[in-house]
Amino acid sequence: MSRINLDPLLTFPDGSHLVISTQCSVDGDFSCALYSAMVETDDCTAFQVVSNHFAASTCLSAQEYAHSHAIRLYPSSAETIKNPPYLIWPGPRSLLP
Repeated sequence: MSRINLDPLLTFPDGSHLVISTQCSVDGDFSCALYSAMVETDDCTAFQVVSNHFAASTCLSAQEYAHSHAIRLYPSSAETIKNPPYLIWPGPRSLLP
């Protein structure tokens, strides 16, 4: 996907993608969030949070929890949603200071 290190879980008919961010907290726990991402022609990407705060003690567990949630959100696409493990992507950068 563009120049961003994203590994889409699913591509929607409109060309947008379901993507996942994975972060590690200071305490060593992992959390994931699901986003809808639309890559524009100028290589900018617009993100919208689909759901977040899938936390677990391991990276893979957090990603599996987010994957299960994605299947519940998009049951008609369950067979095409990519299975974990996913590339580690910390999420979109905020433009706010």
